Amino acid sequence: MEKGCGIFHLVLGVWLAVAGSAMAEITCASCPAPLQLKGGNQAFFGPDRGEFGRDGSREGGASKVTEEPARGTDAAAPRAKRSGPERPEPSGERRDPGPLLDEQKLRSGPRWDRADGKVTSSRQEEFKTSSTTFALTGDSAHNHAVVYWSGQNSSVILILTKLYDFHLGSVTESTLWRSTDYGTTYEKLNDKVGVKTVLNYLYVCPTNKRKIMVLTDPEFESSVLISLDEGASYQKYRMNFYILSLLFHPTQEDWALAYSHDQKLYSSFDFGRKWQFVHEQVTPNRFYWSVIGLDKELDLVHLEAHTLDGRAQYVTCRAQSCSESNRNFPFKGYIDTNSLVVQDDYMFIQVTSGGRSWYLASYMREPFVRIKIPKYSLPKDMHIISTDEGQVFAAVQEWNQNDTYNVYISDPHGVYFTLALENVRTSRGVGGNSMIDLYEVAGIKGMLIANRKLENQVKTYITYNKGRDWRLLQAPSTDLAGNDIHCILPFCSLHLQLQMSENPYLSGSITSKSSAPGIIVATGNIGSELSYSNVGVFISSDAGNNFRQIFEEEHNIWFLDKGGALLAVKQPSVPTRNLWVSFDEGRQWSRHSFSTTPLFVDGVLVEPGIDSQIMTFFGHFSHRSEWQLIKIDYKSLFTRACAEGDYQSWHLHNQGEPCVMGQKQIYTKRRPGSHCMLGKNFTSPVSADPCICRAHDFECDYGHERQGDGTCMPSFWYNPAIVSQSCTPGQIYLNSTGYRRVAANNCTRGVKEVYAARKQQCPNRAPRGLQLTTQEGKLTAVLGTNVTFLVQLEEGDSIKTNIQLDFGDGTAVSYSNLSWTEDGIKHVYRTAGIFRVTVLAENELGSDSSSLHIHVTCPVEHVQLLAPFVVIKNKEINLTAVVWPSHSRTITYFWWLGNSSEPVITLDGSISYTFTNEGMNTIIVQVSSASSILQDTKTIAVQDFFKSLLLSFSPNLDETNPDIPEWRHDVGRVIKKVVDIPEEKLLVAVFPGIPTAAELFLLPSKNQSEGQKKTEEELNQISYILVNALNQNLVEFELKPGCRVMVYIMQLTLAPLVDSIPRHSSSAMLMLLSVVFLGLAVFLVYKFKRKCTVQKNLIERPK
Repeated sequence: MEKGCGIFHLVLGVWLAVAGSAMAEITCASCPAPLQLKGGNQAFFGPDRGEFGRDGSREGGASKVTEEPARGTDAAAPRAKRSGPERPEPSGERRDPGPLLDEQKLRSGPRWDRADGKVTSSRQEEFKTSSTTFALTGDSAHNHAVVYWSGQNSSVILILTKLYDFHLGSVTESTLWRSTDYGTTYEKLNDKVGVKTVLNYLYVCPTNKRKIMVLTDPEFESSVLISLDEGASYQKYRMNFYILSLLFHPTQEDWALAYSHDQKLYSSFDFGRKWQFVHEQVTPNRFYWSVIGLDKELDLVHLEAHTLDGRAQYVTCRAQSCSESNRNFPFKGYIDTNSLVVQDDYMFIQVTSGGRSWYLASYMREPFVRIKIPKYSLPKDMHIISTDEGQVFAAVQEWNQNDTYNVYISDPHGVYFTLALENVRTSRGVGGNSMIDLYEVAGIKGMLIANRKLENQVKTYITYNKGRDWRLLQAPSTDLAGNDIHCILPFCSLHLQLQMSENPYLSGSITSKSSAPGIIVATGNIGSELSYSNVGVFISSDAGNNFRQIFEEEHNIWFLDKGGALLAVKQPSVPTRNLWVSFDEGRQWSRHSFSTTPLFVDGVLVEPGIDSQIMTFFGHFSHRSEWQLIKIDYKSLFTRACAEGDYQSWHLHNQGEPCVMGQKQIYTKRRPGSHCMLGKNFTSPVSADPCICRAHDFECDYGHERQGDGTCMPSFWYNPAIVSQSCTPGQIYLNSTGYRRVAANNCTRGVKEVYAARKQQCPNRAPRGLQLTTQEGKLTAVLGTNVTFLVQLEEGDSIKTNIQLDFGDGTAVSYSNLSWTEDGIKHVYRTAGIFRVTVLAENELGSDSSSLHIHVTCPVEHVQLLAPFVVIKNKEINLTAVVWPSHSRTITYFWWLGNSSEPVITLDGSISYTFTNEGMNTIIVQVSSASSILQDTKTIAVQDFFKSLLLSFSPNLDETNPDIPEWRHDVGRVIKKVVDIPEEKLLVAVFPGIPTAAELFLLPSKNQSEGQKKTEEELNQISYILVNALNQNLVEFELKPGCRVMVYIMQLTLAPLVDSIPRHSSSAMLMLLSVVFLGLAVFLVYKFKRKCTVQKNLIERPK
């Protein structure tokens, strides 16, 4: 699964990096990145923008070591953990020529012999390889260093060291170093980039490695430094935004996309000199350059962007002209945030509908189709692992899984998935990164290694046919000392650690290389389950059929000379001055000294130049020293160039079975023990002859499960008789036999015709499985907006099936065939309400129907609570909420009554209620419609009985009435003052609207010890006096200087007493009249501009 990209490399065996903070990043557009898992139930994975730059140091299931580690994880060669504080110490530049490898003395190094399991001393030919040491002076306090090699056939190496302040969360110092002699000497370039310039990240263009782009730290300035001569000179260009991530074009060396701190995407077509705006509100790491061969325009950009209301959309446009009119939407609806993946021939999105997530795929830019995973897997998390070799690998966490994933593999279109392996283990890395234990062996197609958790035990399994068959690893027969190991399958086996190193300059726990097929080196243990104690290093020379132990302690292993030799260095937790080299696939190891002083090895850069055979160790002599760069030329380890007699043939097999992935494969590789050099032009020749197809070349097709006897039978939920609705009578379709050939399997003849899908004519079928949904998966819509309905048919002839869709509002549409509805059926509702939408599909053989109810809502702009001001205790009253605009059935009313803490919820705007206690009660009504909630409040006095009068006023009051609640409250308070009645016995309520009117309530005393009859007589007497005063125009008040208002009674007869005895109630009648009156006037706003004039005919109030 290699990609010809210099910046990044995806692997099937995956370490899943979770970015910690937003910093600049880079990736190769056409290379997928490590699988990313985030906390919570996330949807799809997306490429994690790494920033590495060197090709091919690590292969197989890991990212290649490239230019810089993922931002936020700070994996760029941090110092090894050591005790004691980090203290910079002043020191001048010192260059130690260092020891020659083996110190170039007349003695041979100790040698470890696999045959007898001990280190021996045997005099041998003296190696002439030399090493030099260079100290990065003044960088002792810098805690990050990143090494960049500009490319093949180049002697230039760049090193950026940084002091990252974890308290400030930023880089405070930096130094840029450059070597032109493969690392013998380095030049400090701070004077060329600016002495006070703080550098943050450096990138090498993947298509022209002479071009280098360096970003400054945005805390100091926002600039980019550009070099066109491998970092010898730089030009600085100011930018008006901060770059958080960077994406180079896969073929155009001057094209790049930059993601800014404010979620905007920019493009440059002159290697960063000028930038132009592309799109706003772009999801981090969800933007992609065009895929060569699929997208017509080279500058096409795929991106995930957010609308103003926060919903995500899939957008494509040309990077040079991405205005709104030039934007396209390959998927018409909204998608889940952080779900867009564009990779190789495929595109993936996620859509949530009805509380469930659905995953959709597009193959070769065809319309999106829902991914078919076994029906009851019910995924809560899904990640695309790999998309090469004409199929998709996906990791799915199902509803009943927490720390494991199931691995599925698809058909060529990426739609129909079948289970490859259950319960693959996931774990947490040092930096909190999540990793799924699945590793692809480099150089051998279809070979995977996985750690599976079963019954609380984790065991290592291997497959040679892409997950069709798995088996445990056979443990070595003897240990390192040659003692027999009694390990019997399935109770005991070999288990391997499959984690990739978070430091890109260390090898990780497992490694393989395509130029050395069949060689696998990994850390592991022997026993009943995977363990991280009592581990050793194991090697297989025959692609996992047999393993043998090579070290008792953990080591980092690298391949030298295209895998012709192996290099081993102890883990960096302790300092070392030795390395080990093997020329016979780990059977014998020669120890060499690369430094006179033990070094904490922070990383190794292997094979920076194919012709030079150079490797560079970098680290520290102590926790206070500068970075040390030790250059080693290992060419002298090899005695000569390889000749014909130095090669041997190796037959790939699976426990003796020579047919692997449908063919017999024979590799040519160097004979173990030959100290010859392969050279840069060596490729491992492979001869492959197809095998006769047998049962193990076929896996179960979608909807089928493997039985105990090895046959594939339909699952209980799958109906094999269902034919796709795209199948038209008269056409031919492929009817599955329950089997499909493993992807990339090259077998021929044999049982191929028996298991292959059979061609059959599409039958005439009545429509079945008709489904009606909305494009967004919602059953709500806003009045006046487009609603897109989707019609899907599981079975039936789409060409000859008539579709009728009734929108439920009196309109309907009809289509002669289903194909006309592929883009959805749009409709705009003009009234609010709940509508039953029905679809009917019918042909000459039958019909099917489906329906849904859609709520069309309109936001409420105003609400008015209508309620009496005074009510009789234990007597039912009506409360009404008047809303505008008025519409029914889509509004919910929440009533808080009688000082209750829990609301009464209704769908009607009126409610009846009875108050059982005297006193003041607050009534609150809240109205909910669409996404808006409004409320109104009223206070009601509850009494055993009361007296009321209707009041009117002189016309000049209307001229000052703005018809707002606050004004009515103030006028009522003024009226209470001019009426010579105790305030506790009086309540005045001014009605909304014009002409201004009010109701005056006479209330009984709170202390009714004298009896109700006497209190009633008192109220009647007060009412009589007040009515006489009103009839004689004796009640008036001054609204403002010079503006006097007369108060009149609207009835000339005494108002009857109102009590709890059933009788005619003037208050009830007046309330009824006021409701009618308010219905006409509640929303009128009267504004006057005239001054209030003094009335000449006012009657003077007697003194």
